[in-house]
Amino acid sequence: MELSIITLTNIPAFHRFFLLTIVILTALSNNVNGRHKIQHTWETVEYSAINCRTHSAYLTDFGGIGDGTTLNTNAFRTAVDHLSQFQSDGGSLLYVPAGKWLTGSFNLTSHFTLYLDKDAVLLASQDKNDYPVIAPLPSYGRGRDAEGGRFISLIFGTNLTDVVITGENGTIDGQGQQWWDKFHKGELKFTRPYLIEIMHSDNIQISSLTLVNSPSWNVHPIYSSNIIIQGITILAPVRSPNTDGINPDSCINTRIEDCYIVSGDDCIAVKSGWDEYGVAFGMPTKQLAIRRITCISPTSATIALGSEMSGGIQDVRAEDIVAINTESAVRIKTAVGRGGYVKDIYVRGMTMKTMKYVFWMTGDYGSHPDNNYDPNALPVIENINYRDMVAENVTIGGKLAGISGDPFTGICISNVTIEMAPKAKKLFWNCTDISGISSGVVPQPCDLLPDQKTEYVSPCNFPTESLPIDDMKIQTCSCRKKIY
Repeated sequence: MELSIITLTNIPAFHRFFLLTIVILTALSNNVNGRHKIQHTWETVEYSAINCRTHSAYLTDFGGIGDGTTLNTNAFRTAVDHLSQFQSDGGSLLYVPAGKWLTGSFNLTSHFTLYLDKDAVLLASQDKNDYPVIAPLPSYGRGRDAEGGRFISLIFGTNLTDVVITGENGTIDGQGQQWWDKFHKGELKFTRPYLIEIMHSDNIQISSLTLVNSPSWNVHPIYSSNIIIQGITILAPVRSPNTDGINPDSCINTRIEDCYIVSGDDCIAVKSGWDEYGVAFGMPTKQLAIRRITCISPTSATIALGSEMSGGIQDVRAEDIVAINTESAVRIKTAVGRGGYVKDIYVRGMTMKTMKYVFWMTGDYGSHPDNNYDPNALPVIENINYRDMVAENVTIGGKLAGISGDPFTGICISNVTIEMAPKAKKLFWNCTDISGISSGVVPQPCDLLPDQKTEYVSPCNFPTESLPIDDMKIQTCSCRKKIY
């Protein structure tokens, strides 16, 4: 409604002054420092998740400031603490909007989704005081970088159920350079933080994110079950130390798929504890599916099994894998003193370009947590299957070295074609302390893998039954996004 001058003239002078004052103050409230009050609308955003949420909030509701310099650790912690009250009431979602959100470590809660906008960047604080030191993992006995404890991960959770970390391919930037420098200089008293670590938890989804420059490992689920890791891009300089991509560790029922990884270490490293500590803890990694992964890692493996495998690794199925300019394909790493086992491993449909090794097994990897390991604890490596693989520009076809008195057995390689690099090693296959068979492999492998001819051998069969993780359903969920 408009107030005309004529109408105002009919109002007594005092009342007219009072009314004009209200009008002016209202106008000023909508025009602060010459800027109109920001208005917004809402847009519905759909995403895929193991569970949808009833409640949601914005990081800015808790004082978050996305300017790249303001520390938001308390905002994240307060937000998660507030939203944890809805665990039994349909769960909750924390929306991280566009901006650069500097933060130290924060913990997650159950029945919870952390959602990153496509233009959101979580910047990991470079202040070590923003990462409390926690105890070493019980299956390792010590930290990986140093004997003591370890800096807690940037995003951490333990004893949780139903946790989702996802978004519109938003970014988590570990700002790892200073950590790498301190590692190289031997200045670290504790193990570097990872980007994401979830422990002792069940029903986990990590998807549709970009992770860059982690101080050390990127994604580390451990002592957990029913895990989906999907659509992750991981980027780190290829000479950065120990920037493993995804490391399932003593986990059961896991699916890793549709990921692109450039790493300074193994793109995927499957683990289960270290020497006597892993043997005592006794929790294997098993029922693991790895599908549609692209890896670039000139100094490490596409998929490593070990070397910390003392709790056992069993029933790993990798298929439709691409490796480019990578040291090796699927590498088994172990040693005397590890104990444990690596068995029932199945690989098929792998394409490789510019590789040092295609097949690499190492029985003398070394690297022990202390001198208390059992020298009689010998690992069991058996039933290892590779089929339908193509590689070009390869320096060494296979270096398969078991352990004297403890051979690696049941190795099967079928339908594999390897194109040698111009400067390939003269000894293209080198095999010791192993046994197995081959069929349709070019160039022909070592004598310890005799060619059985295709008509006489089952071609390293890949299991036909599905894993339980394939029954874990993903649904379409939605949340509201502010549009300014």
